[in-house]
Amino acid sequence: MRVPDIIIAVDGYSSTGKSTFAKLVAKAFGFLYLDSGAMYRGVTLFAQEQGYINGANEISPALEAALEGLDLHFENGTQLFMGDRCIEGVIRTMAVSNQVSPVAAVPWVRKWVDERLHRFSENGRVVMDGRDIGTTVFPNAELKVFMIASDQVRAQRRFDEIAAKGENPVFEEVLKNLLERDYIDSHRETSPLVQAPDAFVLDNSEMTLTEEIAWVQGVIQGKFGILC
Repeated sequence: MRVPDIIIAVDGYSSTGKSTFAKLVAKAFGFLYLDSGAMYRGVTLFAQEQGYINGANEISPALEAALEGLDLHFENGTQLFMGDRCIEGVIRTMAVSNQVSPVAAVPWVRKWVDERLHRFSENGRVVMDGRDIGTTVFPNAELKVFMIASDQVRAQRRFDEIAAKGENPVFEEVLKNLLERDYIDSHRETSPLVQAPDAFVLDNSEMTLTEEIAWVQGVIQGKFGILC
């Protein structure tokens, strides 16, 4: 199916499968995929390693100036690098997950990330996922999707992801972390996680990936009058 040169914004709660969905859409339609959440995780990892955030989630104002020298970029389509170091694996750990929401709530962190996301997207034909893509980063995106799933399903997905990396997660802790992140992200003053009024809602609690792609194809066909 030939899709117009549009920007597709994918937002939603933690572990709803936003990244997996967005990657599949990008591959199916020949779009560039960008993971905004990875950028925030990269900033969080940088803050942790450089001592700009402590165990109480207090963020040093010195991080703002330090960001100007931070090189976060994507290689091979989906792999996030800090300089010449691939950090894709370490940014998905619980240590980073536990502190990413406080970091992402800082206005100047969001401004720094947004500026780089716009640079990455200058040529269009982009699928980007995150928590405020359709409301703040690309409010004029031609297609917006807001993903949801039940709390138990989301926690199980995250639990399985962490366990697959050799860690020993506790389900109750994973669920608690998800709900805490949802609350922080939905109640932050700057760019809170909310559904855009013109977004299409995708509840994938019991959907396969094949069904998700079929769903978005149907949405695109209807919205843009594409006949297959």
